[in-house]
Amino acid sequence: MSAPPSKSEFEELVDTYYEALYRFGYSLAKSPERASDLVQQTFVKWAEKGHQLLDKTKAKSWLFTTLYREHLSQARRSTRFPERDLEEAEFQLPAESPSPERALDGKRAVSLLTQLDETFRAPLTLFYLQDHSYKEIAAILDIPIGTVMSRIARGKKQLRDRMNTASGVESKNIVNITKGKQRHG
Repeated sequence: MSAPPSKSEFEELVDTYYEALYRFGYSLAKSPERASDLVQQTFVKWAEKGHQLLDKTKAKSWLFTTLYREHLSQARRSTRFPERDLEEAEFQLPAESPSPERALDGKRAVSLLTQLDETFRAPLTLFYLQDHSYKEIAAILDIPIGTVMSRIARGKKQLRDRMNTASGVESKNIVNITKGKQRHG
């Protein structure tokens, strides 16, 4: 077992992975506050247990797996003890600047992605938005690699169908997700 990470190592880890973890947390929780809580809890667990990870090259997978498991834990808790929001605060949402037409399709795709069932949303988010390999996704979600591949394929089809249905026509600006790189390892 190695020594706990130094303050600078921990800060470097946070600087490296915070944004990606937040985006993944947001795609799961669909709430800026909950996404921030997931990321914070993930780093708390890293501070407590990260030193036990013998292969530091696996830190990224460990962090994403921990965040996903924390999300599942919170989802189970919220089912048993539902939380009622009285009002969503619009000023807390991140400000967005105007973007070109292609980015609008990207925003639509991400928006429609949040409407997919988590079974498909999590693997698609990890693959396309977080750039994880199938193998890493399988480890993070604790499912077989074949299941990852199947869920990504089915999720892409659902997302493509929703993009076409939402616009009424096939958009020419949609990134062709059927020809994505096959990152197996």
